[in-house]
Amino acid sequence: MNKLLISLLAFGAFSDVYAADLHQGKLESCLKAALAKHPGDVVSLEAEIEDGKPTYEFDIKGKDGKEWEVECDAKTAKLIEEEEEVDAQDPRFKSKAKVSLEDAKKAALAAKPGEVIESETSIESNGSASYEFDIKTKDGQEWEVEVDAATGKVIETEQEVYQIGLD
Repeated sequence: MNKLLISLLAFGAFSDVYAADLHQGKLESCLKAALAKHPGDVVSLEAEIEDGKPTYEFDIKGKDGKEWEVECDAKTAKLIEEEEEVDAQDPRFKSKAKVSLEDAKKAALAAKPGEVIESETSIESNGSASYEFDIKTKDGQEWEVEVDAATGKVIETEQEVYQIGLD
């Protein structure tokens, strides 16, 4: 069994929604699919609710030296999204980003008011650029809000259920 799964079982922080998936092997299937797509080391796992659906998000330090974020549907174990985490100075990001970090942050906080606890820049699988903000709301919930770097529009909001690993 993968070290990440052992940590998950020992930690015991998963909700009932994910507990059933874990026992059905969906988490392990998602992990295998993510690593098949981007071989490397999983540095963190997040269980999230996206559009009412449970998902797993793996942060992978790829053998190719790149950092990948791969999302998997927790019910079907199918990969649904992937993006490459890049520095804001990466030429691919800079060439597409028409919105500043501050303006993107304002858009994210308008969608989910609270405190930004982390931000990232990414290149999506379709080549577009985005900002991603982890926001802690006043009620203690954590949300991930993704903002299109070209338009400034919020393109995704996901509620974080739990996280294991480095952040």
